[in-house]
Amino acid sequence: MARATWNGAVIAESDTFEVVEGNVYFPPASINRSFLKISDHSSHCPWKGDASYYSIVVDGEENQDAAWYYPTPFEKAANIKDHIAFWKGVTVER
Repeated sequence: MARATWNGAVIAESDTFEVVEGNVYFPPASINRSFLKISDHSSHCPWKGDASYYSIVVDGEENQDAAWYYPTPFEKAANIKDHIAFWKGVTVER
């Protein structure tokens, strides 16, 4: 079981997940999207592709760009398509 929490809220929880470069990627169905706010931030990984971001909002506090995902990953990263990973103070336990 993997769980992502921030500011006392469970953002994601799943028995199935992918681990890439030490980051836990949660499947789309395991995410509580009520805490996510679309961000216009993006980044590029040479082997995974272009990442899109979400900010996390809990009880009026925002953690900007604290979640990312690959909507159209390169072939080598196809297993994490639309899976979401976290950073910036989000606690991920597994």
